[in-house]
Parts: sequence; structure tokens; C-alpha cells
Amino acid sequence: MYKLISRKDKERRGQIITENGIIETPAFLPVATQATVKAMSMKTLRTLNVQAFITNTYHLYLRPGLEIINNAGGIHKFINWQKPIFTDSGGFQVLSLAQLRKFEKDGVLFQSHIDGSYHKFTPENNVDMQRNLGSDIMMVLDECTEYPTTEEYAKIAMERTLDWAYKAKQHFLETKALYGYKQYQFGIIQGSVYPSLRRECAERLVEMDFDGYAMGGIAIGETKENIRDIIEMCDEIMPEHKPRYLMGVGKLEDIEFAVKQGFDIFDCVIPSRNARNGTLFTDNGKILIRNAQYKNDFKAIDENCDCLLCRNYSRAYLHHLFRANEITGMMLATEHNINYYMKFMEKIRENI
Repeated sequence: MYKLISRKDKERRGQIITENGIIETPAFLPVATQATVKAMSMKTLRTLNVQAFITNTYHLYLRPGLEIINNAGGIHKFINWQKPIFTDSGGFQVLSLAQLRKFEKDGVLFQSHIDGSYHKFTPENNVDMQRNLGSDIMMVLDECTEYPTTEEYAKIAMERTLDWAYKAKQHFLETKALYGYKQYQFGIIQGSVYPSLRRECAERLVEMDFDGYAMGGIAIGETKENIRDIIEMCDEIMPEHKPRYLMGVGKLEDIEFAVKQGFDIFDCVIPSRNARNGTLFTDNGKILIRNAQYKNDFKAIDENCDCLLCRNYSRAYLHHLFRANEITGMMLATEHNINYYMKFMEKIRENI
């Protein structure tokens, strides 16, 4: 599923080939937690040349429910998106959102953040959930540790992640895709900020022969130095002939650094969340559009940008929309930021 096109030092340009489309890498995936990128329509995402996005098994399992998505014919038909879709297992959301969670030998029991009801994820039923969703690329269930954590506990969580990965891989091989196209499965490297654990986790996951590999548990509170140290391990511990995914990292300088270390795929809420809060990315730095200095500023947000906002509206107008709490402001700002990230990745690909 992965084709390496060119390489410059550790940087890689390639393609992730799925039956629902090809992803040119390095690539950034907008986050569509509830099967939508907030404040964006699927039509708009297509016009911005978004190649793929990632949605979340935990959230879709709880609402609207897997049966509804199955009845619709899978996630692609449910949301009218014909390009590739990644699904996260929901393991991180169990950590961060569940009112109560308890790790058991065969999985994790948790209490819904929506209504307090109890549910259990196992490596096997999580595969079944993602079969029902019908994503092109599914992530295995893992344990993402909190930060900080001791090396002792990080090893316990790593062993649990590896045990679950093995069970998820076996169940994946024993089951079939439901909607007429092939699905792929990625393993996730854990180990917190401890390089020896990361290295061991990667070695043992590679033996399981997943379709691709992700680095998880990054950018959840660690120091910049910690994050960079883990990112720098990429080319050493992740296979060259498989996709390499850095989960949850979305600062532009971190993406640029990670590409230089050999990563192919990134995802983060930064462009969309910042947009909804009134922060826009430009080549000349961030614009905080709520600030009073833009009240009477009739220039475009970014004269070099071709998005709907920059072609048609002024900073003053967007400032007004945000000050008036108009939804249109969030939509225009989100389109701008997603477009900026897509262009940023295009430039990176062109330079490799």
C-alpha cells in the first residue's frame, strides 16, 4: 500500500495507495472527530484538496452508533466522502474523556462522557467496530499513558499495547471488510518519553507485520525536547517500506521537523480549533482576528492565499463576524486554515 517515490536524506516523498484513493505524502489529515471537520462541509474539503481525514471510533460508537453507519453502507456513504478515511481506535478518548475507566486483562471498561453508560473496548471488538465503520485505515486499540508517568508504568502500558496489537492483528486477519474494498491496519508505538521502550515497542510491532506504523502518545504535555527526541527516532525504528504516521502533532514547525526525520502522515486539531477561536495562519505569522487592530483593516487576511476568505473578504469583515459570534466567521476562518495547511504540505512534497 506504500510506494516510495523519492528520498532526500531522511525525508520521504511517497504514496499511500487505498482502493478509495491515493494519498500523496507527506500529508496532513484534518481531524473529523464526529465524522465531520467542524465548520466544514464535505464539498468545501474537496475544493481544498484534502486527501483524507481521521475520524474517531469512540465518538461514533457512542453517537450515532455503529448500526446506523452500517445501515447507511459504511462511513463513506454516511458522510458522502469518496476519498480515504482513517479511524482512530478511541483509546486516547477513553483516557481523556471517559468519566471512569478500568483496565482489565482483555480490554478497558469505561463510562461514557455523554450519558454515563458503561462500555467495554477489547482489541477484537474494536476491530469489529472499525470494520463496521468501513475506514480505509484503522488503528489498533492501544493504551496512551498520561504525562508525566514513570518508566515502570510506561512499560506496563507498552506491554498492554503490544498484547492488544497482537490480538487486534489476529482478529483483523480472521475477519473481512464489509463494504467491498480493502481495509488496512496500523500498529501504534508507545513508550512515553523513554527511548528504550519506544525502540522495544517498535521492534516487536514490526515483527507482527502491520500495514503501517504510527508513533502515538506524543504532544500530550511533554517538553519540546522530549517530543523532538522521540521524533528523531523515526528513521531508526520504523520500517522504510511502510507508512510512518506521527499522531496528534500539528504545529507547523514540528511537522517540518518530523518530515526531515522521515515521517509521512500527520493529524491534529490545531488548524480547525485555532480557526474557531479566531487565530489564522499566514506566511507572515498568526493573525488574532478578534483584536481591535483589525476593526478598520480592509486588507485581505493573506494576499498570497487563494481561499474563499482571502479572495472575497477583508480582515475588518471577519473581525466583525467573530465579535458578533456569527457562525460564518468560524467557517471562513476554518477554510482558510485548512487551505493553509494543505498548501504547506504541497510545498514540502515539492521540495523532496
